[in-house]
Amino acid sequence: MQQPPEKESFRDAISTVTPTGKRMWLYPKKPKGTYYKKRKAVGYFLVFLLFIGPFLKVNGKQFFLFNVIERKFHVFGTPFYTQDFHLLAIMMLIGIVFVCLFTVGFGRLFCGWVCPQTIFLELIFRPIEYWIEGDRGAQIKLQKMPWNAEKIKRKTLKWSIFFLISFLISNVFLAYFIGSNTLIAYVRSPKENIQTLVFLLCFTAVFYFVFAWFREQVCVIACPYGRLQGVLLDKHSIVVAYDYKRGEKEAGRGKFNKREDRVQSQKGDCIDCDQCVDVCPTGIDIRNGTQLECVNCTACMDACDHMMEAVGLPKNLIRYASEYQIETKQKFQFTNRLKGYSLVLTLLVGLFTVLISTRTTIEATLLRIPGQLFTLNETDNTIRNVYTFKLINKSTQDFEQLEMRLLSHQGKIYMPNQTHIGLKAEELQDGTFFIELQKKSWNGKKLKLEIGFFDQDELIEKASTLFLGPRTYQ
Repeated sequence: MQQPPEKESFRDAISTVTPTGKRMWLYPKKPKGTYYKKRKAVGYFLVFLLFIGPFLKVNGKQFFLFNVIERKFHVFGTPFYTQDFHLLAIMMLIGIVFVCLFTVGFGRLFCGWVCPQTIFLELIFRPIEYWIEGDRGAQIKLQKMPWNAEKIKRKTLKWSIFFLISFLISNVFLAYFIGSNTLIAYVRSPKENIQTLVFLLCFTAVFYFVFAWFREQVCVIACPYGRLQGVLLDKHSIVVAYDYKRGEKEAGRGKFNKREDRVQSQKGDCIDCDQCVDVCPTGIDIRNGTQLECVNCTACMDACDHMMEAVGLPKNLIRYASEYQIETKQKFQFTNRLKGYSLVLTLLVGLFTVLISTRTTIEATLLRIPGQLFTLNETDNTIRNVYTFKLINKSTQDFEQLEMRLLSHQGKIYMPNQTHIGLKAEELQDGTFFIELQKKSWNGKKLKLEIGFFDQDELIEKASTLFLGPRTYQ
């Protein structure tokens, strides 16, 4: 049956734009229910982790740090450097594949339960708005009201609180990039760090713009993850879905009437109350099917369950289900797509585990000084090469007396004015040293030397370099 044009409009226009192209401001009804309580528990826990993350220390190291300028990265308290970029890249790939796998199986569950945009907007900023301006009806009434003293007071209070929260969020995010200790030092002396304060205010303005005005447009327009739905979702994906077979039946949906026998009238269980639409933070009608704007926030599920319970009909008319499940009443299936993503994810996790387990405590780089040739000493029949070394301590342990020793050949290693190397935790150190071999060890070709770095006779790291000498020796 062909739908009337007005019933198809949702398929060619987003819900937050009017037919003339103007922004349609949404006033979602305050959600409540079982799923909302669960989302609040998860969301506030994640907010707590976000706020304590920069100030949580493991062995004196920040739990999470992404200092791009100084090229210092801490993940779960473990330091990473630019030399470990391949590990960070694999971690990012694991995250991307995991999100794809999760989306194929469970839709945009990430958006509704874990995404910072949704958590901040729906669990922090909107509740403040409900507290100051009231629920949906009160907000609409306030918006239509002329700018009198009452409206100015409420709007000013709301915008001021929004700005303060945005400023706080900016400080927390900055701590992830410059370190919590540095941030605290800046806060204690703001006059000496005006430039940092300006950057903070710029980020505050961005957060304020997003949560005070742009809002759900981030999910609908800006977020690329929403666009991935068309590629990743299929009829087997678990999403927030309306059971159209039960809700529509033969005669379609209709308003609830106590005197009416809905079984006899062949009307569906949907009583056309529009509560699922009023409570939706992106302004869609879930009864039109899975749509780009849906972030799987479960607000419509709670609203529908409440109405079903009020009229004495079974709950779960809107529930977590796939199109295939609603159509065939079959259970969740582990499809070939899920198996493929799972295999890729397993391989990436396995590769990362191997690389992280074989990651050395110290990374050594040895280079011959450019332009310097070997030196022949006829007095003691030796050949000498000069090198530079660069050592990076990737651990939280201090090494007081690192010693270099030749492992592959007989010879000597010595450094000008020192016999050992002191290397503190997360320190980078460079210097110059000489390698000296006897002429009888030289075979007329380049030698590949292997050098070990020892800490109290314990081999910590190995490195190799080339040794040059005369092409022939007679």
